[in-house]
Amino acid sequence: MQIPLLSLHGAAVQFGAVRALDPVDLTVHRGERIALVGANGSGKTTLLRLLHGLVPCTLGERHWHHAPPVLTGPAATPARRAPPQLAMVFQRPFLLNLSVRANVSIALWLRGVPAAQRSRSSADALERVGLGALARRPARSLSGGQQQRLALAIATAQTPDILFLDEPTASLDPGAKREVEALIAQFAAAGLTVVMSTHNLGQAKRLATRVLYLDRGQIRVDKPVNSFFSDALIADAELFLKGEMPWH
Repeated sequence: MQIPLLSLHGAAVQFGAVRALDPVDLTVHRGERIALVGANGSGKTTLLRLLHGLVPCTLGERHWHHAPPVLTGPAATPARRAPPQLAMVFQRPFLLNLSVRANVSIALWLRGVPAAQRSRSSADALERVGLGALARRPARSLSGGQQQRLALAIATAQTPDILFLDEPTASLDPGAKREVEALIAQFAAAGLTVVMSTHNLGQAKRLATRVLYLDRGQIRVDKPVNSFFSDALIADAELFLKGEMPWH
């Protein structure tokens, strides 16, 4: 049984005279791994930010479903909170000019986590992403891949219900990309719901359970990952996938 967490009902986004996203009906279910694919300007990032709440609906509504938690492992939540917790990782994470551990600890402080718990939670989060030995290093001195792993540590330390990822590996070298993908897969396997935008079809195929193809502010295809890659695609999507998106 699929348990809904978040829904959009006729939700559209407009910036001045520009319609960035046409009315969308969409439900995110617990445990899903959703990949948003499409060309630049297709509406992927707008949809991601609308789901997160970083941009408001111009039309329609965004609605939470309050379901009991079932997560286990590193992404586990101890009890249902209202509203559910969200976290987002951007392509180029913003990090404070402080130590690696301080960046995690401050994020937890902003969430209201007690001081006695912040130290242990920060250490655990850094160990999960392989940065425990670098806890005292200045965060901005890390490599690009390490900074993205730190961003994942910050996000998952907050025990979110849904993790949003905006092109999380687009600027990384192949080795760092594999490391970040492995972490995303690890958190998803623990039951964390993931919604990510990507230009990489191979990444969508490896990580997603459901793929949404966007074009000019509209969701043109919404299918389970296996169907998306095996069924005959609509003409617009097929042309895009051949000409725009790398497989590896």
